[in-house]
Amino acid sequence: MGDILWLMRKTLRTTFRKKGNILLYLVTPLVGIFIALLANGDQGSELTLGVVNHDNKQISMETISFLKGLDNIRVKEIQEEDVKEHVISGKVDSVITFEQGYSESVLTGEPDSLDLTSIKGESVTGFVKSYLYQYIDNLTALSKAAEGELDTFSSLYHDYKQTDFQLNTTALEDSSTSKSMTLSALGFLIMIMMISAANLSEIILAEKANRTYFRLLSTPISARKYIFSNVLVNMMVMLVQVVITLAFLSYVFHIDLNISLWKALLVMAIFSLISVGVSLVIVAFSNSRGAANALTNLIIMPTVMLSGCFWPVEVMPESVQKISEFLPQRWTLDTLTKLQEGSSFGSLYLNILILFAFAAAFFLIAIYKFSRNNSTKSFI
Repeated sequence: MGDILWLMRKTLRTTFRKKGNILLYLVTPLVGIFIALLANGDQGSELTLGVVNHDNKQISMETISFLKGLDNIRVKEIQEEDVKEHVISGKVDSVITFEQGYSESVLTGEPDSLDLTSIKGESVTGFVKSYLYQYIDNLTALSKAAEGELDTFSSLYHDYKQTDFQLNTTALEDSSTSKSMTLSALGFLIMIMMISAANLSEIILAEKANRTYFRLLSTPISARKYIFSNVLVNMMVMLVQVVITLAFLSYVFHIDLNISLWKALLVMAIFSLISVGVSLVIVAFSNSRGAANALTNLIIMPTVMLSGCFWPVEVMPESVQKISEFLPQRWTLDTLTKLQEGSSFGSLYLNILILFAFAAAFFLIAIYKFSRNNSTKSFI
């Protein structure tokens, strides 16, 4: 035990010999938080809706008035020829086009001649549809009651607007933004943890290169103790990075994690084992620091991107999504997402077992390779 503690102190002194290294390992995780804030900072802003009205009749005009009365929506009437330019340039988030015949289609009880255009996907169109289609359904019900007679419909619609409904409203907090920020920040933390683990494990190669490793093995210190002490230091640094990130998210930026802190800490602690395991595999298969750096770049960045750490995995092609299911980063994010959705740890036993299986597999591969590599040649 004394040998392991001595080796741990030695590894820490080697790691933080330069003051800049302290900033590298302990402050860099905060970069992910700032990137997440920048990426999600504009969410919840007012939606700009472009309207093209080719119908120009009472029902279409009333529908436009309804849209203008909605909260968080700004309606901008534009011409048909300007639709493409406004959508592509981002001047409007979505465009609704009322074709000729829209009013008549509502009067006949079969709403039609309405187009909704957006390049931002369901996040925008779904919000508009939820209000617009409900309103059109109400108009359709009135038109059926009026049996298609415009005057009767106008009278019913006037009474409908004048009806004094008693409505109690309760504001619900939108947690989607905080969930997105949390996953983005933790996604970048995953990348930083893997890079930090690789850099810390690279100390093994550095000490082999300067022959310190072999001098240590000439003492009562064994190779097993040496590697174990490196793993412990690696784990300590990973856990400090996780604690700093979670603390800043919760107590400095006041972002609701939608997960208990201890649950998030436990999941990331399991991933820290995976990070250390991957770093040891890289070191075990490298015969120089240059080779280790090349393997680090080849393994970490592509897998981080494929697993959805930088963007939602749903935006990637289905074939790529299937590949991501074989990556530990994906299972880590999936576990965090399900915890945010209210799942208990007990119900996620399969995810937890898979994460431990990844960690065990990497450690076993590293142990096997280290046991087979007895070369004492000089490292370049």
